[in-house]
Amino acid sequence: MSGALFAGLMSGTSLDGVDAVLVDFSADPPAILGHVHRAFPDPLRAELLALQASGADELHRGALCANALSRAYAGAIDALLVAAAVAPAALRAIGCHGQTVRHRPDAGYSIQLCNPALLAELTGVRVVADFRSRDVAAGGQGAPLAPAFHAVALRAPDEDRAILNLGGIANLTLLRAHAPVTGFDSGPGNCLLDLWAQRHLGAPMDENGAWAAGAAPDAGLLESFLSDAYFRRPPPKSTGRDLFNEAWLLRHVAPSRDPRVVQSTLLELTARSVADAHRAHCASAQRLIVCGGGVRNARLMQRLSALLAPLPVESSERHGIDPALVEATAFAWLARQALAAAPGNLPSVTGARGPRVLGAIYPP
Repeated sequence: MSGALFAGLMSGTSLDGVDAVLVDFSADPPAILGHVHRAFPDPLRAELLALQASGADELHRGALCANALSRAYAGAIDALLVAAAVAPAALRAIGCHGQTVRHRPDAGYSIQLCNPALLAELTGVRVVADFRSRDVAAGGQGAPLAPAFHAVALRAPDEDRAILNLGGIANLTLLRAHAPVTGFDSGPGNCLLDLWAQRHLGAPMDENGAWAAGAAPDAGLLESFLSDAYFRRPPPKSTGRDLFNEAWLLRHVAPSRDPRVVQSTLLELTARSVADAHRAHCASAQRLIVCGGGVRNARLMQRLSALLAPLPVESSERHGIDPALVEATAFAWLARQALAAAPGNLPSVTGARGPRVLGAIYPP
């Protein structure tokens, strides 16, 4: 195990908190030795959400938020190592994605809040961060980055597989048995569903999609949602809250709309946009393996299965990886790639000019 232990940190578009995983890469497949989830304190979550849009004194607020995030990340790492009875010195590195607050590859940048120097100082462990910038500098989208890890962990030699990550944003990876990996963001995953649930239920999410399941989607509203040009753009493409946010939603939804019908239609939007993208770009896949927090939304999984039938739609749990931990594990793997001076991106996914070593390294 010596030199093979890495930690991965992921806080995604859903803004529900941070996942920290401890991964042993001496095992084949890599073994997840421990996991900690820490919810964000309400003030931090509110500030992260506010920083998704331009506002007063945002540079100062962003720097303070990066420090607060790094302290939250450090707390998660400390709890992870204590639970696993592993000393910090046993870790080769921490792979930290940071919190995306702007994703504008069209303008040549993608910003993930984090203070990796502070995280290294607090944990006493080498930190690898800022994974997207090099791919963007090479003309790529900088996202999605998980497909390279999907290829390592979930590829099969005898069948084509599609991997769907249902985080705040949904992204698809096509793992073909005998061809390059492709992947892209298909559109909203949970972000709009959670936003509407928070507004009308006062809850972080619509648990299991139960509220949405109590109404039928509105066909006209669904077509209005799907009229957005993003859904027609060919890959490579990536997106985030820069596009799919509250302002986007309210442009389509009249104040008189029944909130429950809107929730049902938003769930159908996620399912339809994924299904349409799958048929257009992943048609050779013989199964769809789903990971991310959206796996817990039973109604959403039912709709995906119905829209893609008879294609098998199954959780990554059936393939040995907890669906909640795939992305955090991917960033542990990307940290390992960086220390080995090995590429972490896939040009066939991001559109970059070539393979690139991703991430900046901060010594302990």
